[in-house]
Amino acid sequence: MAPSDASAHADASRGAAAVDQVDTSYLEGLLGYNARRASLAIIDVFLQRMAAHKLRPVDFSVLSLIHHNPGITSRQLCGALSLQPPNLVGMLNTHERRGLLRRQPHPSDGRALGLHLSAKGRALMQQAEQTASELEAEAASRLRPQERQTLMRLLRKLYA
Repeated sequence: MAPSDASAHADASRGAAAVDQVDTSYLEGLLGYNARRASLAIIDVFLQRMAAHKLRPVDFSVLSLIHHNPGITSRQLCGALSLQPPNLVGMLNTHERRGLLRRQPHPSDGRALGLHLSAKGRALMQQAEQTASELEAEAASRLRPQERQTLMRLLRKLYA
């Protein structure tokens, strides 16, 4: 090693430090970091369990809203879930081809179609929502019921 290379290596070695324990305190003080970590922990399990129903999180949300709001319009779905209409159209077409939903004329708006789950769609959502409820109970098992309610209320304040 040339003398100048040796001194550069020595300088770099002096400044290098080994990390025995990772300091995550700054990140743990960030709301986004904590929300993302919690979301990832739940979403990973959600994806695994919903694979049996062939549902992604957005599919589950759309079909759940249709399940609980028979006759909801595409516009209402987009508003409730902050979806772009072109993204929703393809998804609804896919669910219609799967035999999960049907479109019917809206009773008060001749230009709109109301969305309804088929019998197959209702059965699927009963199973999928049961799966989601079980997953939520597991995910929140470290929280007391009051803590869970507080967490949900505070999270909703961030996006509603």
